[in-house]
Amino acid sequence: MKKLSLALALALAVTCVLLAQDKVDEATSAKIRSEELEHSQIMHTIHMLADRYGPRVTGTPNHEAAVDWVIAETTRWGMKNAHKEGWDFNRAGWLNERAWGFINAPVHENLKFEVLGWTPSTNGTATGSAVQIEAPHGPPAPPPSADDAAAAGGRGRGGRGGGRGGPQFQGPTQAEMDTWIAATKDKVRGKIVMVGKAAVIPVDFNEPAKRRPDDQVKAQYENPNGGGRGRGGAGGGGGRGRGGQGDTGRLSAQQVASQIDKMLIDNGALVRMNDAARAMGIIVAQQHAGYDVTNTIPVVILRNDDYGRIERLLADGDEVKLEFTIVNHTYPEGKTSYDVVAEIPGSDKADEIVMLGGHLDSWHSATGATDNGIGSSIMLEAARLIQSMGLKPRRTVRVALWSGEEEGLLGSLAYVKEHFGTAENPKPEFAKLDCYFNVDTGTGRLRGASIFGPPEAAATLRGVFALFSDWGLFGVSPTTSRMTGGTDSTSFNNAGLPGIGFQQDPIEYNSLTHHTNLDTYERIIPEDVKQASAEVAAAVWQVANRDQMIPRFTKDAMPAPVVAR
Repeated sequence: MKKLSLALALALAVTCVLLAQDKVDEATSAKIRSEELEHSQIMHTIHMLADRYGPRVTGTPNHEAAVDWVIAETTRWGMKNAHKEGWDFNRAGWLNERAWGFINAPVHENLKFEVLGWTPSTNGTATGSAVQIEAPHGPPAPPPSADDAAAAGGRGRGGRGGGRGGPQFQGPTQAEMDTWIAATKDKVRGKIVMVGKAAVIPVDFNEPAKRRPDDQVKAQYENPNGGGRGRGGAGGGGGRGRGGQGDTGRLSAQQVASQIDKMLIDNGALVRMNDAARAMGIIVAQQHAGYDVTNTIPVVILRNDDYGRIERLLADGDEVKLEFTIVNHTYPEGKTSYDVVAEIPGSDKADEIVMLGGHLDSWHSATGATDNGIGSSIMLEAARLIQSMGLKPRRTVRVALWSGEEEGLLGSLAYVKEHFGTAENPKPEFAKLDCYFNVDTGTGRLRGASIFGPPEAAATLRGVFALFSDWGLFGVSPTTSRMTGGTDSTSFNNAGLPGIGFQQDPIEYNSLTHHTNLDTYERIIPEDVKQASAEVAAAVWQVANRDQMIPRFTKDAMPAPVVAR
């Protein structure tokens, strides 16, 4: 009897949540759908952000030009109060202007590589012989703890590809490091230095899935009280388990890297080469730690094929002569970076705000199309639809595009701090933000979402999402996590505000384009992003016209605060 009563109570609770779904404006949602399919401008927007202004590295003229274009374009659409808001990036901007490299002997060949961010230029053309060194290490690292293994379960910002799954080792002791530097330093003078062995990338016979099966997605969201996970729904702290405690007397990976940098500078090495360690010519080139070009020599990330070829030639006893010319620029004015916002004014509830956005910044090795030019384009297109159709929302609709996301959600965290504060220390606007919608996982169809809040918060979106089930949008789940990580909706969650992170079909995001040299316009699927724009516009319209704001956690039920990373 007790089990039966419990089952009935659970069924009643689920029913109550389902019944709490809002009445949906089906007619307007249908018009939004038709308008986007017939008169979309999203491919023009992503063309401008990627082809004309990409890459949009935080703190660079490219990014600020993209910001200015967004201001001009949203104003042309008829949106109001379009402006940029500065925040302290606290470091100069950096961008590569041009770079080329060759093998000059024993063969003649172009090299395929990307320059590591926040590293210096070569002094004209650097020509020298290749030498390969391997950093010292300690004994094998202990296996990850159960907590770390759970934390790593699929939450990362995209795998780094093959070659990263080998044995993990603890760092050397300082004495071991000193001995290695003494034995190595004379080998690098006037050389182009390969650091580390080439990764062995096996052929992958199991192509990553591009679409998620509908039944799998439906099952993910079928529990209205939680269990699904949209982008940012799990919070997350990076998703790459740290291993066990290990020997605390040993150097960290960062300490080893810093000492190698200093050795290369002090002993006159010309250029450092790192292995991209991924198959098919994929290169991920992000930033040098510390964002200070004075703390390193020029650094390139060489595609695995070229790195392995040079390693094998050296193993034959050949002298491999290389040449690099690298021109980079730093921008001191980039210490102030900018978020950009624009609004559609509300009517009777104009002081309440529904926000939507994504990060506008990117890395530099491609044009930042899937990460996250297309997320920004979807949100701009959703706002344009509402504006161009002459719809008059009750609440003000504010689109915001962030900078500094790639460096740690910096722009959105600064904006939330400045405008809203936190649940524990709120500013006046805290009570006026209804919610924030976010897209940041590439070109795939929207499949569901997470929202920070109680189950009732998810119920407010379930009805409007159901209108697009034929496009594969199947549900929304609540999350209680206030951890930052992964994307900008978690900056809002961290403050105790309703951040909504969409989950998408993977397409090629984690396997091919995320932070890579292949993140270009050509990887965008027009049909998917048009559908996403209509879905976001309909959801924003629904929330902007409700009688009440989306339910939040009460003060007593609010999850404990977490320090933002």
